[in-house]
Amino acid sequence: MTKDLTCCLAKDTVNLAAQSMKAQDVGGVPVIDSHDTKKLVGIVTDRDLALKVVAEGLDPRQTRIEQVMARNLVMCRLHDDLQLALDAMSQRQLRRIPVVDDQGRLVGIIAQADVATRLEEPEATGKVVKQISRPSKRAA
Repeated sequence: MTKDLTCCLAKDTVNLAAQSMKAQDVGGVPVIDSHDTKKLVGIVTDRDLALKVVAEGLDPRQTRIEQVMARNLVMCRLHDDLQLALDAMSQRQLRRIPVVDDQGRLVGIIAQADVATRLEEPEATGKVVKQISRPSKRAA
């Protein structure tokens, strides 16, 4: 799990989210209710920006993250078994899954890159990455 995350607020512009993704070299940014409470309310990805902002001709300096972020999140709890997160990522084809504490506060994220570089089980890693990356029915 990556713990030191850059987060955005729902009222921030998508331009700020894109700049954060570029600076951190990540494909998604968690969206929280405030920097004090860090309650997870959504996630915005580079794909969201491409399809919901650029493709729709919206102005990234005027469009708010809340307009394009995913709200129905699959997440795991801090003390969940790793396999639970890996199974969720595989079954739902998720490249990242937020990790929250018992109060719903963001504490980290498990990304496909974390699985590929930190899981010391090559067969399990290959299986998860293959499942996450398989062509989806949505893309057809």
